Amino acid sequence: MSTSCHEFEVTVHTSPGPTSGTFSRLWLNLIGSHGETPPLSVSEGGCLLLPGSVCPVQVRVSAPLGCLLLVRLRLEARTGFPDLDWHCSRVEVRSLAVEDQRGGRGACPGDPDIQVFLCDRWLRTADGDIELRSGKLCLLMDETEEKVKQQRIRQLEHHQKLIRWREFVEGAPHCVDLNSLSELGPNLRYTFKSPAANLYYLRGFAGQAESWTSFSELETVFSFIGHQNNTAKFVQAHWEEDWYFGYQCLNGCNPLLLRQTSILPPNLSVTPDMLRPFLPDCSSLEQELQTGNIYLLDYEVLDNVPANVINGKQTYLSAPLCLLHLNQRGQLVPIAIQLQQTPGPHNPLFLPSDPGCDWLLAKIFVRSADFQCHQIASHYLRTHMLGELCCVSTLRQLPETHPLHQLLMPHIRTSLQINFQARASLLAADGVFDKAMGCGLEGLPVLLSRASDRISYQSLCVPDDLTERGVDKLPQSFYAQDALRVWDALHRFVFSWVSVYYSGDDEVQQDSELQHWISDLNAHGFNNHSGFPQCFRTKAEVSKFVTMIMFSCSALHAAVNFSQLDFALWMPNCPAYMLRPPPQVKGEVMEDDIMSFLPHVNLTCRVLTALMLLSQPAVNFVSLQVVSVNNYHT
Repeated sequence: MSTSCHEFEVTVHTSPGPTSGTFSRLWLNLIGSHGETPPLSVSEGGCLLLPGSVCPVQVRVSAPLGCLLLVRLRLEARTGFPDLDWHCSRVEVRSLAVEDQRGGRGACPGDPDIQVFLCDRWLRTADGDIELRSGKLCLLMDETEEKVKQQRIRQLEHHQKLIRWREFVEGAPHCVDLNSLSELGPNLRYTFKSPAANLYYLRGFAGQAESWTSFSELETVFSFIGHQNNTAKFVQAHWEEDWYFGYQCLNGCNPLLLRQTSILPPNLSVTPDMLRPFLPDCSSLEQELQTGNIYLLDYEVLDNVPANVINGKQTYLSAPLCLLHLNQRGQLVPIAIQLQQTPGPHNPLFLPSDPGCDWLLAKIFVRSADFQCHQIASHYLRTHMLGELCCVSTLRQLPETHPLHQLLMPHIRTSLQINFQARASLLAADGVFDKAMGCGLEGLPVLLSRASDRISYQSLCVPDDLTERGVDKLPQSFYAQDALRVWDALHRFVFSWVSVYYSGDDEVQQDSELQHWISDLNAHGFNNHSGFPQCFRTKAEVSKFVTMIMFSCSALHAAVNFSQLDFALWMPNCPAYMLRPPPQVKGEVMEDDIMSFLPHVNLTCRVLTALMLLSQPAVNFVSLQVVSVNNYHT
């Protein structure tokens, strides 16, 4: 009986990390288009899977394999040794020149002498068989081997069993269904933690459930916790000034709400005569509206959201309307504030000409409302929940060899662990939102659901959003300028990447995995009137959508997360809750009264502790140069 034989040299590479090795035994199969080898123990020759080790093994094949397609790995725990995970870098297979009876080499024509099967992941004994493939990333339609097509399908079926959907809040994007973090496995866990923040000077205040007695007392604590933060010191020095209030709307930790308006909201009880003193002498309110110099902050999403009970006391949420004017010095300054949505005799309109304490308190209420929207909508919803939504759909619908899987996962991989831990701590009973946030756990689902309903695809795409809100051309809108630069760079890269794998729009339409992905995102994401694409028809549509995800989970998250401590370290600039209701009349608040509106001592420190921890960058974080604001007000 005639047979052919072929020999391969297989080299297994363990990653060099200090904990990458394992005591377990490794079994290996080579899988070809015509057959596969029996399982072979890599450890038979005494080679241990040590960190950074290289384990060679000879594989002699008597039956034809055809084209070598896959390498199957399986870990088996060794009796008497701990069952440790193993981080495999890659497997290399070199075809040796062993002639068959026909004088051929027995390998697949066109195969390189050495095929590299990349792994770069943790493997566990509980994973069973793991199949690696060589070659480039490709679309399903470009696969030529049926066994490789089936491997793509098996991988997705496996992920769909492990990674499931769950509803966190009705009306909001769905999240991953986990009961414990261990269910994620080692490859989806976030391990790159930076050193913990220094919380030394915030300890010891936990028992002080009373209001601050004076700004001087608050300044004493700030002197210790903020003395090394130049931005926070600048905030503390200028937070009462109108120009800096407007500056934060453009460049603070929540630069996503301000919008240009050409008409006044019908529920804002303001008249042209009221605003005339704050406009140029030669102009009018109507002229300023038509010229594009009037801007609006509208916190309607907070209207009638139930407020929290904190330290046994009822707190109060406002839903302000704030009108701002772009003055002749290029500064954006507030000119009218109404603290609730419904006008009436007990909902006065506050103006810069009012007594100083009235005007300052009105701005503080706006800043507190902004804090709620920043934490829930701008930060958690638009970066964390969006990242998790895309991560779950990507794992379930795009196999690892799909080019968009590889492009997206570095930006969204850590969202599953981060968000699971947030839901188990920050957003859970006795967490910071429960004990120290104005919206609390009762208001959280209301606010999150409303914010989800109001979000639009356009608002997530930087050029569209900035143009629609009219902040793209403002000379002092540094966030807008930087966001456009980052978006443009990302979009150029993404479009180039997409063009490598899709030669035309017809291939986009024919990519069933891509179409299943966007369908899954829509089924578990935002509502039908959000404007999200229901399918992809062109390379341009895919490129824009992928850029949106990458920007939201990287640049936008950096903007709204890492800056929040800078702007909130001086607590009156970003109060997490208000202890007294919005004033119903003007002229009754004195300077000493303002402290009684602000958060308690213990929970001021608890919120700052949480923000310090959230604002710590990962050890591999690279920051952009910070733009100075020192000359903005001059």
